[in-house]
Amino acid sequence: MNFAATTSTESPKPSAAQAPEGEPVNQRGRAYQGFRQQIIDARIRPGQFVSQRELMELLQMPLAAVRELVPRLEAAGLIKTVPKRGLQIASVDMKLIRNAWQVRAMVEREAVVNFARVASAETIERLIESHEAILERALKPRPDDALERDAQAVDWGLHDQMVDAIGNEILSEIYRVNSLHVRLIRYDADSMRPVQVVPAMREHLEFLHALAARDADAALAHMMSHIEQSKHRVLAGMLRVGQDAPHF
Repeated sequence: MNFAATTSTESPKPSAAQAPEGEPVNQRGRAYQGFRQQIIDARIRPGQFVSQRELMELLQMPLAAVRELVPRLEAAGLIKTVPKRGLQIASVDMKLIRNAWQVRAMVEREAVVNFARVASAETIERLIESHEAILERALKPRPDDALERDAQAVDWGLHDQMVDAIGNEILSEIYRVNSLHVRLIRYDADSMRPVQVVPAMREHLEFLHALAARDADAALAHMMSHIEQSKHRVLAGMLRVGQDAPHF
């Protein structure tokens, strides 16, 4: 297998606050990215009610931009309008978890197959180094305050990079919308505590070492296992906060 370098895997990854490739640079686009960042930073809770005025304050955008944003968020299933109560952020239930992880598995299966073809040895080594650095911090007796934020950036950075390497903007947008649902679910389960960072980083490293060994089949198996294990960690987190056991 040839791990020839390509532009899509070598270019710097934009920060979470930046618009993904193809996002129009206008108020509606900036409002959407601001809303996305609120979810990433866990400032918006699943099931929370917000008014358009409150969204204006959260996003620091004018009312016109917020009004244009609402239909896009509704179409993505991220909010819904509740008569006499306002806008409700998507609630977490078993159907959402099942659907979100099914989309993850379908998209990332294709992404892994492609990434195994196009990722350079240098790209893989850089990813291994960044994951090992996070793992080392997570294993310390007292993890630092920035660990969860940095771990999420490394974790999601790998997944986003693989999907973007396919070179399909429509697929990347579908994946990013779905990732917001996953982040809402993770927020509800409180599953990114330091104790959860360790298994996630170890699973990523198993995947990356398989890529480094040019074993595409093992890499795919490790990533599919990681996605399944991440779902189980979310479900376990929800059980810890007193929710009923899920049934699929």
